[in-house]
Amino acid sequence: MANTLADHLRSRSDAELGDLLRLRPDLVVPAPTDIATLAARAQSRVSAARALDDLDEFTLRILDAARLCREPSAGAGSADTGDAVVPVDAVLAMATAPGSGATAAQVRAAVDRLLARCLLYGSAGRLRVAGGVDEASSPYPAGLGRPAADLDDRVARRCADPAALRRTLLSAPPSARAVLDRLAAGPPLGTVTTAAGGPAAGAQAREAPAAAAPAALGPGDGVSPVRWLVEAGLLAVVTDEPATAGSQAVELPREVGLLLRRDTGPLGALRPDPPAAGSAERDPKAVDSTGAGQAMELVRQAGALLEALAAEPAPLLRTGGIGVRELRRLARVGGVSESLAGLLIEIGYAAGLLGAAELPATASRTAVDQQIMPTGNYDQWINEPVARRWERLAGAWLAMTRRAGLIGRRDDRDRPITALSTDVERAGAPTVRRTVLGVLAALPPGAAPTADEVLTLLAWQAPRRSRGRDELHREVLDEAAQLGVTGLGVLTGYGRSLLAGEGRDARDIAADDDPLGVRATEREHRGAASTVERALDDLLPSPVDHVLVQADLTVVVPGPPEPALAAELELVAEPESTGAASVHRVTPASVRRALDAGYQAAELHELFARRSRTLVPQGLTYLIDDSARTHGGLRAGSAGGYLRSDDEALLATVLADRRLASLSLRRLAPTVLVCVVPAGRMLEALRQAGYAPVPEDGTGAALRTGRPRARRAPARHPVTLRSVDPLAAPKLTAPRISGLVEQLRRGEAAARAVRRTPGPIRAATGQAVDGLAAVQAHSQALAVLQQAVRDKALVWVGYVDAHGAAASRLVRPVSIGGGFLRAEDERTETLHTFALQRVTAAVVHD
Repeated sequence: MANTLADHLRSRSDAELGDLLRLRPDLVVPAPTDIATLAARAQSRVSAARALDDLDEFTLRILDAARLCREPSAGAGSADTGDAVVPVDAVLAMATAPGSGATAAQVRAAVDRLLARCLLYGSAGRLRVAGGVDEASSPYPAGLGRPAADLDDRVARRCADPAALRRTLLSAPPSARAVLDRLAAGPPLGTVTTAAGGPAAGAQAREAPAAAAPAALGPGDGVSPVRWLVEAGLLAVVTDEPATAGSQAVELPREVGLLLRRDTGPLGALRPDPPAAGSAERDPKAVDSTGAGQAMELVRQAGALLEALAAEPAPLLRTGGIGVRELRRLARVGGVSESLAGLLIEIGYAAGLLGAAELPATASRTAVDQQIMPTGNYDQWINEPVARRWERLAGAWLAMTRRAGLIGRRDDRDRPITALSTDVERAGAPTVRRTVLGVLAALPPGAAPTADEVLTLLAWQAPRRSRGRDELHREVLDEAAQLGVTGLGVLTGYGRSLLAGEGRDARDIAADDDPLGVRATEREHRGAASTVERALDDLLPSPVDHVLVQADLTVVVPGPPEPALAAELELVAEPESTGAASVHRVTPASVRRALDAGYQAAELHELFARRSRTLVPQGLTYLIDDSARTHGGLRAGSAGGYLRSDDEALLATVLADRRLASLSLRRLAPTVLVCVVPAGRMLEALRQAGYAPVPEDGTGAALRTGRPRARRAPARHPVTLRSVDPLAAPKLTAPRISGLVEQLRRGEAAARAVRRTPGPIRAATGQAVDGLAAVQAHSQALAVLQQAVRDKALVWVGYVDAHGAAASRLVRPVSIGGGFLRAEDERTETLHTFALQRVTAAVVHD
């Protein structure tokens, strides 16, 4: 049996090494040079901890059983666990004890999982625990304390006699037995209140290593029972100083814990299979329909919030983030809650739809320096189909390293945590989201687990990683429901595709068949719909290109409007209600807004006649004609600015209007007024006073201004196009794994060659060699090489490479001449040329 992990790895096949790298991908960052390096990295505390984090509850218990069953090898002390051997039969006997609930086949499967990850290694039924496991694990395997011999002499004498130990347990008072049962369940440490002559009296104390939070055995549990247990030798005091003010720590010996677990087995009750979840059933079609409706609503809410930021950008605080008042304003304008507004802002920023823009140079010195506003990507996003817009938002949520649930809470300094601030950054957030959604994806379609069932399943699948994250896991479930990733508590069909990486921005599509990403790139350039988009688009109502105009001037849109129709409605009508079918109303202000944007009355009549499936009401026709009749009665230009009209009475009214006194208007002619302010400012003042001027150019032709050009923040790449989770291990494709294994084999061969290198060569290359302190003479090396050319013998050559580093190589010299040595490397079948001036040593191979 291999005594070291490196020897064990050398005996593994290429396929087994590839499986190890696939199960523990952190071992290849950076790529190991040889097997010894791989073994050392696999036994480091960090790598072992990452491997343990991926194990389920049952496999961790079997690993604890292996740690408990270690037998010191010959010549090793009891405390030496590095060379301890683990008999597989002992592990099977401990894990399949009556009451444990596990079978031998299940235990062997767990052992195989540990062997595949090299947390255990060995063969022939005798294994070893890999280094780093004890350091990364609890010092109390399976919740059992240390042996009595390592704790206290009195306790050791008590536990040395099993019959006396059982009699003492049977004679324990009920209150003392309750304390024992509590500690036997784990962890075996407790704290007890001390007083004069307290429980530590007369007991030998020893400091214990740090462990999980010990059970509190305070006055509520009674001091007398604990004192009785200490004096009876069933508990050991493990610290000289109080663990806290007025308390001391006690530990339950392993022998007592095993005796108390006689009904459930030494490891306690085991759960080889994951707990049941998803007892409730939902119709998959209803799940997808519900999720699709929520997805469409989310896109609408995100669009409204982004439009609110486009109309009035939010100032960015100097400390980072959007202020609480601004978030409240955006939530009110967008018609959403503050928590959802914060989530949408974080998603929009991660998706590249929002960004920070510098204020113009004319801004006040006391104002903020940056504002949050939509980027140029928003203008493209708003014109895309609903399914594609949702996919971009959901993909950004799945990949962003932000925890939006923290927005609105208080930090350690009692300051509010704001949206887009650094306090919301959480590097492991993507992994947590994928883990929670992975639990839902593993259930059968239609299975609807409760939140508590999901948490229980997560605690079984990865207890080390899930510990203390219940609140975060609930946040993920709530956000998934708000985004429409889940419906009725079940993962939707398109949500499964999104989780599997079948979206437009996925870089891992068909990685084994397309390692260079050529096909994915071609598909992205073609703009083809992804699997997620197609699945969601089939569930959404088709966009409509028509409206229903009613007599009260309301415009009903019987479905999601096409982008062109939505842009037209934004100009000519005011929104009143939103949803699957939205309602708008035509008002004098909305008609005037359309006329300001460049529409003529005839064009508005044609627009409603073309878009409406009902007869255009007469009231709408009159409203458009009346607004157009007064619109453009005034013409504005630059003089500073001028105002002209054929209606002299109208100009007289404007000239006498006190609300326009700041313009300093004066009459140049019966039909012309001028002012000192620019034409744009004059137009704004006239419109605020209730007039309807139209700007014109130098020739007198009316200008069609259209919609004003909106400011946009610099474009940002969505987070889904980058590597977003620095804590996630790299994803290894089959070609890369094969290349890594081949590199390990080459590095191992090179390492063996170095170990076989003669002493003079190692000394010449700067390695420490006993008895050799100087480099071989150059003339002597040349003589060895010349003889090797004649004899065609293998020679170890030490030389300095082109980078100035000392190296050595086993070659067969071919010729010497012109200041160069030409030699063949038989292992690689390549011809090498060495400059003789760089050769430092030469030794004939034995």
